[in-house]
Amino acid sequence: MFLLDPETRLGRLDRLMVTSKTHAQAPARSLDQRMEALQRANDVRVRRAQLKRDLKAGREHIEAILLDPPGFVSTAKVFDMLMAVPKFGRVKAARLLNQCRISQSKTVGGLSERQRTELVDLFNHRS
Repeated sequence: MFLLDPETRLGRLDRLMVTSKTHAQAPARSLDQRMEALQRANDVRVRRAQLKRDLKAGREHIEAILLDPPGFVSTAKVFDMLMAVPKFGRVKAARLLNQCRISQSKTVGGLSERQRTELVDLFNHRS
């Protein structure tokens, strides 16, 4: 709010400190809880990295991962998983997702059954 100072007759800017919304904060966590959460996150990262190496080496198949994803893959991006497949780069992965009308930011766990089956079918026809 812009107010005129009566003594100096100069304008000054006053900010009203009225907030209509209160900011929600996450509940306080103990050190043990934070350490457990960090450990779970690290485990997920390690398992995903191993899965990507297995996909690259041909020991795992993307079709199986997409149709029945393990828990640690559910929050991974489909685009990132496709990028781990041999002979799949950014362009081919993006083209495949576009053909299935799937966003590049979609997670494996967020895929609908239609999207899963369409993606696997299209993948099998391309490879």
